[in-house]
Amino acid sequence: MKYTGGCHCGGVKYEVEADLSHTMTCNCTHCQKKGFIFAFVPAEQFTLLSGEDLLTEYRFNKKAIAHLFCKVCGVQSFGRGAGKDGKPTVMINVRCLDNLDPSSFHSSEFDGGNM
Repeated sequence: MKYTGGCHCGGVKYEVEADLSHTMTCNCTHCQKKGFIFAFVPAEQFTLLSGEDLLTEYRFNKKAIAHLFCKVCGVQSFGRGAGKDGKPTVMINVRCLDNLDPSSFHSSEFDGGNM
């Protein structure tokens, strides 16, 4: 299904084709503090509509994921990385998708805290 999303101030906007039946939460310190719910999609299913110039990158631990956030409002609505197969992947923060109730998702837990 196709969704729209972005940051709080509206500077960063995107469209994404995603299957939200397989969302995930992570117990690493970064994800816990931010309360993320994730969905991962191949990069070709993601289109950044606006705000590339507003994005700031944060990397930690193995530095494999470019956690991107808006430098105006601070919201991290997506990130970029690579899947297990090495192909470009986008990590969507489901809480930043428009008109969705995040409490309706039943996410699996990823043990990122022990990586």
